[in-house]
Amino acid sequence: MAKLFEPYQLQNISLKNRVVMAPMCMYSAQNDGLVTPFHQVHYATRAAGQVGLIIVEATGVVPEGRISSNDLGIWDDAHIEGLRQLVQGMKAYGARTGIQLGHAGRKATVDGEIFAPSAIAFSDDYKTPTEMTLEDIEYVVEAFKQAAVRAAKAGFDVLEIHGAHGYLISEFLSPATNKRNDEYGGSQENRYRLLRQVIDAIRSVWEGPLLVRVSAEDYAEDGTTMDDFFVFSRWMKSQSVDLVDVSTGGVVQAHINVFPGYQVPHAEAIKHGADIPTGTVGLITSAIQAEEILQNNRADLIFLARVLLREPYWPLHAAKELGEDVTPPVQYVRGW
Repeated sequence: MAKLFEPYQLQNISLKNRVVMAPMCMYSAQNDGLVTPFHQVHYATRAAGQVGLIIVEATGVVPEGRISSNDLGIWDDAHIEGLRQLVQGMKAYGARTGIQLGHAGRKATVDGEIFAPSAIAFSDDYKTPTEMTLEDIEYVVEAFKQAAVRAAKAGFDVLEIHGAHGYLISEFLSPATNKRNDEYGGSQENRYRLLRQVIDAIRSVWEGPLLVRVSAEDYAEDGTTMDDFFVFSRWMKSQSVDLVDVSTGGVVQAHINVFPGYQVPHAEAIKHGADIPTGTVGLITSAIQAEEILQNNRADLIFLARVLLREPYWPLHAAKELGEDVTPPVQYVRGW
């Protein structure tokens, strides 16, 4: 069997294959953060396409922490029922379900005040955030905890903490965006402190698989490097994080040389350097490319993003390319 279609075990959760739909903002909720009919169709379609694990887009743990006013929310119990319906739609086709819990920090574009570790705007097109007080930090940690409680009530199998792409947690991790002089700034240990507290808070109410998405390189002289993430990833492992979802960039404005598989070496290095399972993402579009990554033990899961926007039935095409017998939903068998 091609490794792409081997089952994979995340704690007590078995994925039917190694194909993961990476969280991608759809900007299709109303201002209240509620699920809409679009989300129901969007996610269930990829489940019918035989994706093994689908991670719902970055979902705001607080209203002011959304990337946009059209992001999904999980800051209120009113969000649970819509998310539960999403889960049911995906599980009907055999997919495991995850949700990415996020706070946009200084990259939030909602109305009103926004918050970050330091009062530094991402660019001239963004608002200048308010530097967070210790009370603000406590409030956010508790918001992540309560979001995990709601995600469990909605029936998700997997949680992912969004610690990448220049949003709040990655802003704390990076010396390029974190200029604090207190216990949350300066050293690696201090810059990791918020993520440590968020993981501990979630782990106090969530026993299932827990992933963290990271930007393993800022592509900036004063930013984080792989050396930081070897340390951070070992700390995550000690806190019972099950897998690091490795991306790069987005923390500061920087030129990135993009090419197929350009982020795979980062996932490979963290997997072996920190001895923790990793997922890899970034212009992975073909079955052969995905299979090479897995066969050479460069990562454990393949996270697909934009290709699944173009081809929601990508796993079925990949199975055919690799000579695997993967059965589509019975209604579609005659099409394959």
